[in-house]
Amino acid sequence: WGRPQEEVTGLFQILTEAIGREAPALHANGVQIRHVGSMEGIPARLSNRIGEAIKLTAGNSRLILNVAFNYGSRAEIVDAVRRIATSGVAPEAITEQLISDHLYTAGLPDPDLIIRTAGEFRLSNFLLWQAAYAEYYSTQVCWPDFNEEELDRALKAYASRDRKYGGVSDGEPDA
Repeated sequence: WGRPQEEVTGLFQILTEAIGREAPALHANGVQIRHVGSMEGIPARLSNRIGEAIKLTAGNSRLILNVAFNYGSRAEIVDAVRRIATSGVAPEAITEQLISDHLYTAGLPDPDLIIRTAGEFRLSNFLLWQAAYAEYYSTQVCWPDFNEEELDRALKAYASRDRKYGGVSDGEPDA
């Protein structure tokens, strides 16, 4: 993780408590919890708590809450390629869709908008494959202060953009 062990241990503890506290309410509200990342190296208590929350909310369809931690996009791509390689797929049969189907986010739509807080512009090894055609929005507002008003600003900026998806602009902003 590149962080002091004490900090990592503290983050694991906070997450374990938060999932235990929030999962029942999320379930009651029809929210499905998904983990995006690797379970490798995660303490058993946290891993079990995540598994319980995922199982509890698996049938919910009102909203999907993706909890991304112990996640790195490069590692995700390597894991996907390894799973494909060990499945015996012929190299010429490997497609973008096959790779997408083996990512941690398999079954989820690619993001349209990625919001960076605290004035950050870097990709930060986050959803590199999935964000190929995403729009980025950066705000000076830090995450704890990011509110509905700031979200509206981001959505208005996004709505005014001409999405090209790798093609040529038609000159019209998306509606």
